[in-house]
Amino acid sequence: MSELPMGFKQSNKVSEKQNMISLSVYNVGRQKCTPGYKWGPGVRDHFLIHYISSGSGTYTAAGHTFRLHSGDMFLAMPETEIFYQADESDPWTYEWVGFAGADAAALVSRTDFSSSQLVLRQLPYGAEVRKHLRRIDEAFGNTFCDAVRMTGELYLLLGILISNATRQVRLPATAEDNISRAIEYIASRYSYSLTIGDIASYVGVSRSTLFREFREGMNISPKEYLDRYRIRRACLLLKDTNLTIASVAASVGYDNGLYFSKAFRRMTGMTPSDFRNQRAPAHGSG
Repeated sequence: MSELPMGFKQSNKVSEKQNMISLSVYNVGRQKCTPGYKWGPGVRDHFLIHYISSGSGTYTAAGHTFRLHSGDMFLAMPETEIFYQADESDPWTYEWVGFAGADAAALVSRTDFSSSQLVLRQLPYGAEVRKHLRRIDEAFGNTFCDAVRMTGELYLLLGILISNATRQVRLPATAEDNISRAIEYIASRYSYSLTIGDIASYVGVSRSTLFREFREGMNISPKEYLDRYRIRRACLLLKDTNLTIASVAASVGYDNGLYFSKAFRRMTGMTPSDFRNQRAPAHGSG
């Protein structure tokens, strides 16, 4: 890949999500950062992997800050606050892919990445990682065929990470692990028809076990967490789009508009229409 000019950024975002429920590419790109360039603090609603091809910078997530260099890789987990910044004297160049789907959390869990290990250093297979990142970028598009090609290359990329994982023996899942997997599954499936039984089945525990672990670890039930997550996403759609209330409800997984309105009012204290009408005027972003 040819040398990029300082400040170069190529970011391709999928605008028309295809019906790829198991795994979908959300965005892909590369950037040669200017000194001190930063993103965040902020959260993503999907997994996001960056591979550093040159330079240095810092990455902050889950209360930890990592100093990273060429050949390192870092992961952003869905709905987790992150911040990253290029070095002032040796700013990094990186390539990335963002993705989600029902199988995304399970695939990531088979790599050396985890909620407690968000950084992989000095990958000996970095050239292979870059090759598939480049191929995902080359396959970018918004048709169903493009989605299939991008997802295929993403599977190959994740396959490299899985085949090179050093955590071959996995310990029995703890309650914290089960909650994390449930949350990741909700993040990737909230917009579809989803029951607590579906979530428990994915995690591999009974409904009663999932309920107990959520109550003990989160102080709410899995159903309450799912509803809160959906309403948070609905708030964003009401603020940032002109979708009808019915379309917003369907977009966040409610097939019953009346139930959606009741859940929205219970959690926000106002109806969806009142929430949209009281929003502040939009301002341009910098």
